[in-house]
Amino acid sequence: MTLQLGDKAPDFEAETTQGKIRFHDWIGNSWCVLFSHPKDFTPVCTTELGYMAKLKPEFDKRNTKIIGLSVDPVTNHAKWAKDIEEIQGTAPNYPMIGDTDLAVSKAYGMLPASTSGSSEGRTPADNQTVRNVFIIAPDKTIKLIIVYPMTTGRNFDEVLRVLDSLQMTAKHKVATPVNWMPGQDVIIAGSVSDEEAKKTYPQGWKAPRPWMRIVPQPR
Repeated sequence: MTLQLGDKAPDFEAETTQGKIRFHDWIGNSWCVLFSHPKDFTPVCTTELGYMAKLKPEFDKRNTKIIGLSVDPVTNHAKWAKDIEEIQGTAPNYPMIGDTDLAVSKAYGMLPASTSGSSEGRTPADNQTVRNVFIIAPDKTIKLIIVYPMTTGRNFDEVLRVLDSLQMTAKHKVATPVNWMPGQDVIIAGSVSDEEAKKTYPQGWKAPRPWMRIVPQPR
């Protein structure tokens, strides 16, 4: 199954480092970032997990829960967490899913549905496609999918930036331009007529072209 933006995020039950969860219930009315790893005790993923732990307060401010996944057992995650803390200075302070039966990885299209067996004996190369980031909205629809190669560490500052854009554009009929950062100007959505836009932006807008209407970020 290939997931697309706007699809409902598959629900599942799983063991995590913070106990058993049912995913949709765990998300509740929050946003969620789910990010996956091909194997425990891998160097690139170690740096990512530690950095996400440092960023967690920023996600908390945005009513966003973060959760990791690795195909290895939860008991291995606990051992890995100690290494992450020693190497990166911060241990994971969010749940890590143990996907030993590969069910979640297959449900999210990170491994082929035909993949058989369990995590036992599988190498990072076997699971190299389990390197995804998903942003999931409170209505449980998928708003972002990024797939990274094993050799490239993820840019979680960019994930945070996209989250800011998604949360703002979910409330206001605007879009964000290239390299947008919070506080910068935005673009009135093309679905909004000029007449409708005048009601929201009576002060007007900058328009280098009729189809490009630039306004300050809504507050």
